Amino acid sequence: MASNLANVEEYFRINMEKKLLIKAPEQEDHDLTPATKLLEKRREMQEVENGLHQQKAEFALKIESLAHRREELAKKETQLKESLMKFDKFLKENDAKRSRAMKKSLDERKTRELKENEISNLRENMTGLFNKKDRQTKAVETNLAYQRYLEAVLENVEEFGEVKDIIGRFDTLAATNRELLDRSREAQERTEKDRASFLHSTEEKNNIMLNYNNDIAKLQTRLEEMQQRSAKWQSECDHTMNNATQKSLLLGQIKMATNNLFNLVKSHLNNRLNGTGDTVMQLEKIQQFILDLSDITTDVAPARIGVA
Repeated sequence: MASNLANVEEYFRINMEKKLLIKAPEQEDHDLTPATKLLEKRREMQEVENGLHQQKAEFALKIESLAHRREELAKKETQLKESLMKFDKFLKENDAKRSRAMKKSLDERKTRELKENEISNLRENMTGLFNKKDRQTKAVETNLAYQRYLEAVLENVEEFGEVKDIIGRFDTLAATNRELLDRSREAQERTEKDRASFLHSTEEKNNIMLNYNNDIAKLQTRLEEMQQRSAKWQSECDHTMNNATQKSLLLGQIKMATNNLFNLVKSHLNNRLNGTGDTVMQLEKIQQFILDLSDITTDVAPARIGVA
C-alpha cells in the first residue's frame, strides 16, 4: 500500500512540474510586472496544490475503498475456505458413513444369507424328520398287525408261551436260513469258479489245438512250397542235364571231326605228324598245316602267273 501511495505522489509531482513549466504568451509576460507574475504563479501553484490535495483525497478514498474491498474479499475468501473445509469434512464424514453403511449392509446381507441357509437346512432336516416319523408310524401300524397276528397264534398254539418265544424261534429259523443261504451261495460260487476254470481250461486247449492246426497249416503250406521248389529245381536240373548231354554230344562230334581232319592232314603229310589224342594239340597241328598251306599257295601263285 505504501508503494502505491509513493507512486501516486510521484505522479502528482510530475504533473505539477509540467503545469509549472507551462509558459505564458510572450506578449502577456512582457505586459505583466514581476509582482503580478509572482502572484500569478502563486495562484497557479495554489490551484495545483488544491487540485493535488483533492486528487490525493479522492485517491485516499479509493485506496480506502479498495482496502475495504480487499478486506471483504479476504473475509469472503476465509469464509469460502472455511466452507470448503467444512464441505470437505462433510464429504469425508459422508463417505465414512456410506462406507460404514455399505459394510454394515454387506455384513447384514451375509448374516441374512447364513440365516436363510440355516433355516433352509433346518427345514430340510425337519422335513426329513417328519418323513421319518411318517415311515416309523406306518411301520408301527404295520407291525401292530403282526403283533395281533402273533397274539392270535399264541391263543391257538400251545407250543409257545409268549410272543418273544415265537420271535426267538423265528430268529433261529432266520439264522438257519441265512446260514443255508450262505452255504448255497458259497457252493454256487465254487460251482461258478469250477465252471469258469473248466471253461478257461477248455478255451486254453482249444487255443492250443487252434495253434497246432495253424502250425500244421503253415507246415503244409511250407511243404507245398518246398515241393514246388523241388519240382522247379528238378526241372532246372533236367534242363541242365539235357544241355550237358547236348554239349557232350557236340563236344564228341567236334573231337571226332577234329580227329578226322587231323588224320587227313597227317595222311597228306605222309604220316610225318606224330599221332596224339589231345584235341587241342590236333587243332594246333591243323592250324599250322593250314597256315603253311596258305603260305605255299601265296608263293606258288605268282610263279605260275609268270610261267604262263
